[in-house]
Parts: sequence; structure tokens; C-alpha cells
Amino acid sequence: MESITRDPLAFGVGARVTLSVMSDRYVEVILAAVDAADSSGLILETGDVSTYAGGDEQALLRWLTDLTQHVAATGLHASVQVLLSRGCPGEAVCELPGGAGPRRVDAPRGRHTGSFASAEWALYPLEDAGVDARTPDHMREIYAAIETAKASGTFVASEHFVTKLSGDLGRVLETVVVAWAGVGAHVQHVTSHLTISLNSPSHAAGAAAGAQA
Repeated sequence: MESITRDPLAFGVGARVTLSVMSDRYVEVILAAVDAADSSGLILETGDVSTYAGGDEQALLRWLTDLTQHVAATGLHASVQVLLSRGCPGEAVCELPGGAGPRRVDAPRGRHTGSFASAEWALYPLEDAGVDARTPDHMREIYAAIETAKASGTFVASEHFVTKLSGDLGRVLETVVVAWAGVGAHVQHVTSHLTISLNSPSHAAGAAAGAQA
């Protein structure tokens, strides 16, 4: 199974993204963002609901940052829905859940964008069996992910069903991808959901504070 964990596509590493732009120029903005984002090393499939990107965690973070920063730079109010998944037994062919993983990678590195974002984030460790005598405990993994967010400086608060994040767009994305990959070092199948708000009229105070930090 080691060859499966080394190959991100065989292991089912990928994202689905939906961009919603509050403007009658939304088609132009969305298509321009997809064209501008560096998708090298990734497989892209665009449908009528979302765009799928498959490939390694570092390339996904780069692409997500490019894509969302292009939208942020327009100044238009936008919402971005991101679904991350890795190690789903339906993608990574294995006899039993847990039989093909986990997949361990270096922590992906993001970049500062200069754009403020607020986000709501949830992470789901879908663990059916322990690895290397590690007892399954989904809350342990979720708390570890939240600690990653606190260490990154993007953590705002724990709210109903989500963790609230805010700060530089690139750092928010880095927080989520690093935590997702980090939990994935112990759990084969991990999904994560992120809703990002860009250029919201309510962001003035947060953006000003971020610029001073």
C-alpha cells in the first residue's frame, strides 16, 4: 500500500471549490480567477456546481491561494466554499478502511497575500481503525487541529459546529491545509470544510486591525 500513500491522486488528495461573487460580473471574475491560478501538478475538472482539483497538498494550497487572492484583489464581496478530502476508501483502493494509509507529508507552506479574510472551518477525522496501536479518537484529532490554528494566529473562537478563523487570506488557507494534512498523518480518511468571506462590508474593522499587525 506504500505506493498508494506516495501518490496523492491514488490516495484521493484533492479539493472541491465553489466561488460565489456578489456582482453581475461573476462569470468574468470566476473564469479569470481559474485561469490565473497556478494549477501545475494538479488535475482540474470544472462543473456547474464546483471545480475539483486533485494533487499534492502543497500544490493544492498554492492553487487555492492563487484562486482566492485573484478574487480578493477585485474588491468584490465574495464567498468561497472549499471541501478538502484525502484517503477516502472509495478513492484509495484498499480492502478495509485504514488499509491504505495514513499519508504523511511535510507541512505545506503558504504565503502572505495582503488580503483580509474571515472564515468558518470544520474538520472531520473519519477514522475506523487505529494506526500503530493508536486508539481512534476523533476529538483528539480535532483539538490538535484547533491548536494548529491557535499557533498560527488565525484562531478567533470556537462556535456552533465550526471554528472561526480570520486574518491574512494566505495564512487562513495555510492553517486549514496544514491542520488537515497534520491530522492525516495519523488518520487515513480526513475531510475538512471551509467557508471564506472576502471583502465583506463588515470586514472594515478586521482588515484595519490586520494591516496594523
